[in-house]
Amino acid sequence: MVIMTGRERVVRALEFERPDRVPRHLWRLPGARAFRQDDINAVLEKYPEDITILEFNYGKGKRTKGTRYKCDEIASDEWGCQWQAGEDGVTGEVKDPPIKDISEVKNLTAPYEILEGADFPKVNRMCAETDTFTLAWTTVRPFERMQFLFGTEKLFIELSYASKNLYLFRDIVHDFFMEELKRWVETDVDGISFMDDWGSQSDLLISPEMWRDLFKPLYKDYCDLIHSKNKYAFFHSDGCIKRIYPELIEAGVDAVNSQLFCMDIEGIGKKYKGKITFWGEIDRQHILPFGTKEEVAGAVKRVKNALWMPEGGIIAQCELGLKEPIENIEAVFETWEAIV
Repeated sequence: MVIMTGRERVVRALEFERPDRVPRHLWRLPGARAFRQDDINAVLEKYPEDITILEFNYGKGKRTKGTRYKCDEIASDEWGCQWQAGEDGVTGEVKDPPIKDISEVKNLTAPYEILEGADFPKVNRMCAETDTFTLAWTTVRPFERMQFLFGTEKLFIELSYASKNLYLFRDIVHDFFMEELKRWVETDVDGISFMDDWGSQSDLLISPEMWRDLFKPLYKDYCDLIHSKNKYAFFHSDGCIKRIYPELIEAGVDAVNSQLFCMDIEGIGKKYKGKITFWGEIDRQHILPFGTKEEVAGAVKRVKNALWMPEGGIIAQCELGLKEPIENIEAVFETWEAIV
């Protein structure tokens, strides 16, 4: 058998062209990068990953202040949203959204300076130095950004009214993200990611009809732009999102990372296997942090039985944060190695 590079292996999985094995990808949360670098190194030494998320910094935002992911510090991001973490190494929450009334969106300005100050030529140098699949981790997250700026409760109320100001709000955010993606598609990356958390533990946060009307057109714009330069579109969402799986496929998402264990994995496989690549995952609410190695192996086998096919369509992804035992993370990749 010809041994593939990471880039070839991931592309084969995305194109359903029989990779030599399931590609591997380890997500490192901020807490893991800050406090568990030795564990990260140990996993990657045993199981080198096939996807590289590029270490890339945007330019300095005019409204950016402080240091994120620290519990004793309130930090402002590039849009002016103030973040507070409950413990070191976690993302935290926006406690005081800067927009108080929907009419104020008329004065909202997007942080285009972070794009002007970004070193996009560095991306090409990093891509040239690896034979793994290179993935851009963008700031594109329209639904969540609108919540950060306005507050979740207020946004949900405005979604029900769908006023002109709401559409203006959405479009200001969307226009910025399209400009960001225009910069990324001109680089040598293989794939470009974006995200929004759309699910609760058991269902969507809004109706599929509302999602289809207000947000699906944005996602199609993102995917069309990404595909126009022969890149792959990767998308992440937490929660139960089974009701928009067909919409994501229609919009053009190539690989989806979602909380499979919040949903009927077998039902998802029957409907969507072979139509989209499942970019992980293994249950990070219960099994990865608190389960045994045997339970982790059982979870991997369940995903394999429901979603894997010899042609591809699976990326063996899991997440390392503050609490996951290193042996459970290794068990994910060990099990994939043994069963396919």
